[in-house]
Amino acid sequence: MFVNGQVVVSLMEEMAPKRLAVEDDRIGLQVGSLGKDVDKVLVALDVTEEVADEAVREGAELIIAHHAPIYRPLKNLRTDTPAGRVFEKLIKHDIAVYVAHTNLDAAIGGINDRMAEALGLSDTVPLDPTYTEPLRKVVVYVPADHADAVADALFRAGAGQIGRYSHCSFRQEGTGTFRPEAGTNPYLGEPGKLERAAEIRLETIVPETLERRAVKAMLAAHPYEEPAYDVYALELPGPVYGLGRVGRLPEPCTLDELADRVKQGFEVPFVRIVGRGDTVIRKAAVLGGMGSHYVTKAQFAGADVLVTGDIDYHTAHDALAAGMCLIDPGHNAEKIMKKGVADYLNARFAERKTATQAIASAVDTEVFRLR
Repeated sequence: MFVNGQVVVSLMEEMAPKRLAVEDDRIGLQVGSLGKDVDKVLVALDVTEEVADEAVREGAELIIAHHAPIYRPLKNLRTDTPAGRVFEKLIKHDIAVYVAHTNLDAAIGGINDRMAEALGLSDTVPLDPTYTEPLRKVVVYVPADHADAVADALFRAGAGQIGRYSHCSFRQEGTGTFRPEAGTNPYLGEPGKLERAAEIRLETIVPETLERRAVKAMLAAHPYEEPAYDVYALELPGPVYGLGRVGRLPEPCTLDELADRVKQGFEVPFVRIVGRGDTVIRKAAVLGGMGSHYVTKAQFAGADVLVTGDIDYHTAHDALAAGMCLIDPGHNAEKIMKKGVADYLNARFAERKTATQAIASAVDTEVFRLR
């Protein structure tokens, strides 16, 4: 059994919700249709003609890409041009293309987290916060002997997370009263008689986007026909998402030593370095893609170095004058997303016991080479 293309995308958007994308970013479905079963998903950084050919060879019906093949408005769709040939192959072979760009950059477990993990950074926070998740408090009254089951259902649905602490809740004992009316089938008591029951007031918090899921899970686990519960909006800030990450290295190292670690961790053949090779690095910032505009943010965040791509000449000079180190592994370093996304999707497919499979593209789309 295979899952529908829309299911694949819904799983992808659980990891990288569209709301995390920066304004006007080109994300979502760009080519084809999701209204079909998907045997194989190809995860790619770029959608080139070679990647399209790979999708055809592998029998993939869906490509999940980081970089949008349609980034600027198309003036025409001529199949005698390089770009047109790519779209022609995709359409002829009924291959859809879905794009997750800055939403995948900002997502927990997305590109920037993968880059931070590759360097062993700890205590990471977003370099450029872009979105704060609103919180809700769920309060439900439940018989004491079902409190654990209802709480577990809420936790499995994503409730109860406060920072690095999970399964957070508050419980208070009390007495609930109710009188079942005619036609009811109460868990406790009898129709027409006032009932007093030992109950637990169970409280926990949940991100706004998971509210419906959490309430649905709570109702399914609750023994009452008509559970009493409340949902409140909270003024407290929830999880913070954003571009880039800043964190501490496992132990101090020199700039040149970190550069070697970048080459190995990001699997790139070369890096460009700004700063003295013997400079001691304790705190680092990473940002996938083009990060020239984030040098000052990284320095204000206390980072000794910013690891990012596409550093231009004048930005490099300004950073050097300000005492800020840079390591540029190139834009293609974002290919770290291919295996990460494929692994995530395969884990979700396994949960659903489906035969659909995700594979990381083997095509190297690095456009630069050294001589």
